[in-house]
Amino acid sequence: MAATENNRELNLELLAKAATAARGLAIDAVNACSSGHLGLPLGTAEIGAVLYGHALRYDPAHPGWINRDRFVLSAGHGSMFLYAWLHMAGYDLSLDEVKNFRKLGSKTPGHPEWSDAPRPDATPGVEATTGPLGQGVGNGVGMALSAKMAEARFNTAEHKIFDHHVVVLAGDGCLQEGVAAEASAFAGHFGLDNLILIYDANDVTLDAMADKTQSEDTDARYRAYGFDVQTVDGHDMKAFLDVYQKAKTATSGKPQLIIAKTEIGRSIPEVAGTSKAHGEGGAKFAEGARRNLGLPEETFYIFDEVKEYFASHRQELEKEYKAWEETYHAWRDANPERAALLDSGLSGEVPSAEELFAKIPEFPEDAKIATRKAGSEVLQPLAQALPMLVSGSADLHGSTLNYIEGGEDFSRTTPAGRNIYFGIREHAMGAIMNGIAYDGIFRASGATFMVFSDYLRPSIRLAALSRVAPIYIFTHDSVGVGEDGPTHQPVETVSSLRLIPHLHVIRPGDPEETTGAFVAAVERTEGPTVLSLTRQALPILNEIPVKERREGVLKGGYVARRESGELKGILLASGSELHLAMAAANELGEGIRVVSMPCFERFEKQSAAYREEVLPTNCRVRVAIEAGVTALWHKYVGLDGRVIGVDRFGLSAPGNIVMKELGIETAAVVKAVRELLG
Repeated sequence: MAATENNRELNLELLAKAATAARGLAIDAVNACSSGHLGLPLGTAEIGAVLYGHALRYDPAHPGWINRDRFVLSAGHGSMFLYAWLHMAGYDLSLDEVKNFRKLGSKTPGHPEWSDAPRPDATPGVEATTGPLGQGVGNGVGMALSAKMAEARFNTAEHKIFDHHVVVLAGDGCLQEGVAAEASAFAGHFGLDNLILIYDANDVTLDAMADKTQSEDTDARYRAYGFDVQTVDGHDMKAFLDVYQKAKTATSGKPQLIIAKTEIGRSIPEVAGTSKAHGEGGAKFAEGARRNLGLPEETFYIFDEVKEYFASHRQELEKEYKAWEETYHAWRDANPERAALLDSGLSGEVPSAEELFAKIPEFPEDAKIATRKAGSEVLQPLAQALPMLVSGSADLHGSTLNYIEGGEDFSRTTPAGRNIYFGIREHAMGAIMNGIAYDGIFRASGATFMVFSDYLRPSIRLAALSRVAPIYIFTHDSVGVGEDGPTHQPVETVSSLRLIPHLHVIRPGDPEETTGAFVAAVERTEGPTVLSLTRQALPILNEIPVKERREGVLKGGYVARRESGELKGILLASGSELHLAMAAANELGEGIRVVSMPCFERFEKQSAAYREEVLPTNCRVRVAIEAGVTALWHKYVGLDGRVIGVDRFGLSAPGNIVMKELGIETAAVVKAVRELLG
């Protein structure tokens, strides 16, 4: 059987003291560093007391328990709410760390940061990197989606090892952001009834009272999305627990919204209930607030009886964990194949590149297909080799071609499906993919057109910051899109993505490089990867051996055409322009090298000796070509070299005509090299 429910009687007196202590910790931490947001921690202290002191299923001694309830603080500016409760609950977050709030190297940064890496500043109990408002809502939806997939794949009639809930605390700012609307609509449509969204409805935003900018009926809005909705006084702990338990045990098949009416900055009467309470404005009233709360002069004070209560509560939580653990081990003994599959997902285990290459057939020598089509063909054997890989698209499966054949579609009735229809919700797709990644069981990939990557860029940035590993399949990656015109022709997009730290952007130049790109993406588990793929067909580059093309992508850059005789010049290219560079080199004759550069980030990680071997510093005649902005290529061509690119918006015409009109052609490369050679 699954873990037992918490049947302890609600101890209102002690939980009220715990709420007071949490308020004191927030006041003292913000006051100590003269920075931070007091409003939410003070306004939602009773909610935190009920959740961490009674209702949530977790075990601080086993923070990675796969069947724990997930708590996501979407309103990440209120991070002292989370740090106070994690400390009192017994996670490995010392009082000294609370005192070091927002200081260099602490486990209590200004906004919560997720990490499963064994780094000294990782914060146990933080489920997602939040702060940009609304992201946590999308992350929570992704975790709930992941849980549904896990239940379908791993639970059996005899043993239920997954039955947890995902709880998200969000504020007005979160619900105003479009990403929350997209993600909520997705959750409602797909019936993610394991999601409980708590709306801290304090009627205040940073600049002004909330009615300055919003007047919608949130209750009606979320019912329209497909949620069950309850409204409660967020300071009445018994009432809050009642609605929470009703949400947790609901049988409607719908996600749950709890609208908790609270007073922002509660306990600081000078600012409570006003926009001044949102930030650090209340810190100057700290001394009086502490007196009003009945706290002693000692700062960062926690009542002894509160410490004793949480020590006792941890024992109860440990019993829940132990009960689940018995079920889990019985499940493993009865289901060794499922257990092995779950282990592979939790460990992030991926076969070696060599093993994966062996599973992917070589393309015919006469192949001339778009790299999006090549990607579709590569994806199928990869999906067979990686059963925990799931794939989704923002209503573009027919164009992005990333559908896993035979994988079924995720739905209420087929939650084991591997294909996710995100709808036209790119930003939610990105945040949901991050939530799946944070959950740590499945490997998420998602697709749209390259130009629309801007819609999910904040989620991509957070994935890179958190070093989780979603795979983004972005097609129609240049002005070669053609007739759709400049609105759909990315020119700056690929380079702008290359600027995000820890993000790998791979732009393959033919079908075999596409094989290398997909393998590189699934092989990388310490950060996200963008696959930049063409709409237009490209010739297969048979003059480069298959092995060199595939493995060259893993290195980020490689010599695609070796010069004969003395090296006179180097041509560099990526993606759809690689064949133009190859043609130019053949026309220019001996002494001309071609370097394929599908991934700057991977190339920069190679040894200095390898980089020098590929791009010898003594050869200064260099020309790069890419159908996008030119700026980033100058670090490879130097001051003496040239870059042929597109430093303007595109044109509406057939792709080949647009390329020629904008000078992305072999003749331009030949001309540039001859001019540099004098």
